[in-house]
Amino acid sequence: MPRRIHHPRRGSMAYSPRVKARSEVTHIKSWPDDGEKVKIQGFAGYKAGMTHGLVVDYRPTSTTSGQEVMIPITVVETPPMEVAAVRYYASTVYGLKTINEVWKNSKEVNNDDISDVRILVYAQPALVTSVPKKKKELMEIRVGGGEIEERRDYAESLIGKEITINDFAKDGQMIDVIGVTKGKGFQGHVKRWGVKLLSHKNSKHRRMIGTAGPTYPSFIRPTVPQAGQMGYHQRTEYNKRILKVGDSAEEINPMGGFVNYGLIKNSYVLLHGSVPGPAKRLIRFRDSVRYVAGVAIEKPNIVYVSLASKQGVGR
Repeated sequence: MPRRIHHPRRGSMAYSPRVKARSEVTHIKSWPDDGEKVKIQGFAGYKAGMTHGLVVDYRPTSTTSGQEVMIPITVVETPPMEVAAVRYYASTVYGLKTINEVWKNSKEVNNDDISDVRILVYAQPALVTSVPKKKKELMEIRVGGGEIEERRDYAESLIGKEITINDFAKDGQMIDVIGVTKGKGFQGHVKRWGVKLLSHKNSKHRRMIGTAGPTYPSFIRPTVPQAGQMGYHQRTEYNKRILKVGDSAEEINPMGGFVNYGLIKNSYVLLHGSVPGPAKRLIRFRDSVRYVAGVAIEKPNIVYVSLASKQGVGR
C-alpha cells in the first residue's frame, strides 16, 4: 500500500487575531464567584524580574514530589493601592449594567437591584522608585464572597483607604496573572507565525508564505499567516502559585538590583514560573477561575532563593 501522506498545518493559530492591546492596564472580563468570606478578588503590581530557588515540590503527582527542586521564580513588587470608589452592577438580559457609583464625598444610595459589587482602585507608581511613572493607573476589582449586603458594606468601608497585597492573597494560593507581553513591532510571516521556510530553490524569497489561498473565494481568509504586529498583546496566565508574600525587600533584592529595574522598596510577591511582559510592566492578579482543587493551599517550603547578581556585580 502507498505510504500515508502526513502534512500538518504550518503556523500556530493560537491567540488570533494578533493585535495590540488597548491599554497597558489590562481589562479583566470575568471573575470567580465563590467563597464564604468577603474579600477583594484582585490586586496589581510591577514586574521586577526573575530569579531561581530551591523549593520542596508541592505537586502530588510530580515525579519529584516531596523532593527539593530548582524552579524559576518571578518577583513582582506590590505597593499599596488606594480605593477611590465603589461601583454597583445589576444583571440584565444584555449582561451586567452599571447602576450606581459611590465616591469618597458622595452620599450613599440605596438600590435593591444590586447583583455585583466592585471597587475602583488605583496603583501608586510614585512609591516605586524603579518605575518612572507619574500617572496612577485606575482599574476595577471585584468584591466577592458572602451576601450582597456584606459585600456592599465592606466595599464602602474601603473608600479612601489603602489596601495591601495581604488583603488579597496568602502564601500557597493559586491565582491568575494578566499582563501585556513585550512588544516586538511589525514582524514577518516566519517569526510571527512559525511557518516553514520555502525551498532554497525558490527564485525570489524564502521567508514568505507559499500561497495566500485559493482563487475562490476571492479574498484572503483570516487563517492565512501574514506579516503584522507581534507582541504587546494582553495575555492571561492561569493557575500560578504564590510562593511567598513578603514585606522585607532585603530578603529578595539581588546584589546590584534586578536588571532594568533596580531595587525593590515595597512589599513583593514570589510566583512560581514566568509571567507576561518586560520589567516595570504593570501586572494584575485575580483569583483563579479555572483551578480544580488538587494541591492543598498551604505555605510552600522554600529552602533557598538566589540573591546572586543578575548583571555580574561581585560581592
